[in-house]
Amino acid sequence: MMLDKIALALVIVGALNWGTIGLFSFDIVGWIFGGQSALGSRIVFTLVALAGLWCISLLFRNCGCADRD
Repeated sequence: MMLDKIALALVIVGALNWGTIGLFSFDIVGWIFGGQSALGSRIVFTLVALAGLWCISLLFRNCGCADRD
């Protein structure tokens, strides 16, 4: 499903951003959009958070991968 892929991509962006914050104290999203409180940054942070919530549903879906006898 396309929404799953978009959500996963946004979660990966968020994870990489948190990684750079943790390792280098550098916020890539904030740097790109002019600071953490800039409107663009807040939009990206909100989209990443919504994508993370969406990805929780992936944990509970039946993927149909179980062995069929």
